[in-house]
Amino acid sequence: MSEENSINYVFAYFKNNGKDGLHLAGSKDGLNWSTFKNDQSFLTPKVGNDKLMRDPCIIRGLDGEFHAVWTVSWSEKGIGYASSPDLIHWSAQQYIPVMEKEDSARNCWAPEITCDTAKRTYMIYWATTIKGKFKETYSSSESGYNHRIYYVTTKDFKIFSDTRLLYEPGFNVIDASIVYEKGRYRMLLKDETHEPVQKNLKIAYADNLTGPYSKAGGSITGNYWAEGPTSVKVGDKWIVYFDKYSEHKYGAISSYDLVSWEDISEQIKVPSGLRHGSILTVDSKIFEKLHKQ
Repeated sequence: MSEENSINYVFAYFKNNGKDGLHLAGSKDGLNWSTFKNDQSFLTPKVGNDKLMRDPCIIRGLDGEFHAVWTVSWSEKGIGYASSPDLIHWSAQQYIPVMEKEDSARNCWAPEITCDTAKRTYMIYWATTIKGKFKETYSSSESGYNHRIYYVTTKDFKIFSDTRLLYEPGFNVIDASIVYEKGRYRMLLKDETHEPVQKNLKIAYADNLTGPYSKAGGSITGNYWAEGPTSVKVGDKWIVYFDKYSEHKYGAISSYDLVSWEDISEQIKVPSGLRHGSILTVDSKIFEKLHKQ
């Protein structure tokens, strides 16, 4: 494979509480990551009352632009959005009020974007707790959060559909991340159940981006608490990165068939302080521009 056509990976993430904004790191092999711009922020958060930029998710759209969404606050009813041609120069930031019509919505956490290329439509989805809903899985522990996954669709990031429920698996669920492969959509998700404890990653499938999604499978992570999954295909192997947050470090598992998983946490090298983010592939031109920052 020529250098010009080689696959380059970019990890978008936040550090600390997300006050300083978007951090980027690069990799040629999907395992060893080096920071760009000396690990300084590429985009300082300006929207939302708390002005945070947590859980950034970036995809390259059908228009060639990069589109980013992120968590702006612990308790607001919207998310942040911006676009960029090169991951360096960014548009004005927007606050998208995706849950404003829900009086009892407590939050909008960990938004992501997935593109339906056939329909030329994007789906933005995130986790929200709505007070009084899904009482069968309510627990007073952990501040009473009881999340489900909700979504909107858009073709241009200007006009959005009404907000709808995307996934109700029968348990407290957060951190969904969806990719398309071989004719179906695969949702990585965190089972947030605290009693009895789960705090692990699982997979559900759907034929259509907006669902319906299957019952979640068994845990694909080990005997630790995991969250914030993002996946990338390296050769013929899938790697899922995630935050081993109870151990204060990052982890990774790999699989060729999405059934048998190997913990490769000891094989990865990630920037110090890296928190929940997303991985995307870019061409060498973009990668080299980032490298020169």
